[in-house]
Amino acid sequence: MSDLTELRERLQTQRPVEWNQLPDFALYMDQVLSYMDRQFIRFGEDDVLTAAMVNNYTKSGLVPRAEGKKYSREHLAYLTAICILKRVMSTKDMDLLIQEELRGRHSIEDGYTAFCASLDSALNITAGEMANRTDEDGLADAAIHFALLSYAAGVASSRYVSLLRQQKAQAGELPTKGRAKSKKEKERD
Repeated sequence: MSDLTELRERLQTQRPVEWNQLPDFALYMDQVLSYMDRQFIRFGEDDVLTAAMVNNYTKSGLVPRAEGKKYSREHLAYLTAICILKRVMSTKDMDLLIQEELRGRHSIEDGYTAFCASLDSALNITAGEMANRTDEDGLADAAIHFALLSYAAGVASSRYVSLLRQQKAQAGELPTKGRAKSKKEKERD
């Protein structure tokens, strides 16, 4: 089953580049789109990042505005997280987590590094689970197994996000649309 072998190999080896390997010079939109193709695992054209998507992420506040028409390594870090998380959570939840991890108490570099470490662990676990599920007769069983793992992880993730949202609301720290940014938030952007 060469397709599954290829997927397992990609799960074991394909990772976003480390922070210090992200370009330290500004990129134009077409360069960003080309670069992002290498940052996450995808099959086919359905997961392609487009300029319209980047513009929408910027308008919604998920990604800081470009400097002129140029994007920095910080933009690539945001877009990497978004391209991976958008498959499993809502924009609202992504916004909260990105605010916390990439703009919160951590530097963008530290948040990106922690994100990549968690991704590495999740990909390795999944590749390990695939090792015993390569039989062509068991495709349906394997698909259900991974769907159920995804469901269980999604339930846990949703609960963690809910608790984080409650914590932020109690502390008066929830970002809201249309609210003026604090001096601290402006400095981080």
